[in-house]
Amino acid sequence: MKHTKVTSSVSHVPDYKKIYTDLITLKYPDLLDRCKYFLEKDKLLAYDVMQLSGIITGKSDKETDLFNAKHKSYDVWTIRKILNYQKENHCSNQELATKFGTSRNTITKWKKLFSKTA
Repeated sequence: MKHTKVTSSVSHVPDYKKIYTDLITLKYPDLLDRCKYFLEKDKLLAYDVMQLSGIITGKSDKETDLFNAKHKSYDVWTIRKILNYQKENHCSNQELATKFGTSRNTITKWKKLFSKTA
């Protein structure tokens, strides 16, 4: 009996575009105009998801922010975008960390990692 190897092309990355398109269309249709730029993209990156979440939720409470900060994941493009934001806006590590809901230590680590690869 001959065995055939089956390969899977299933992605383990959520389809954020579909998730946010459905969420905004069904629950927040009044935000559709503000979110249009992101929803017209082919693929949403972590930075886009952060922006959309901010539009949808507005300001959240400290407890929610702390919980979310522990479960965030950033791709390389998003990290570079955040570090570029710091350069363009002349922010300290503390200001940048507060703006993006991460720690000063994370910002410092990113700067060390990306200064070596630049």
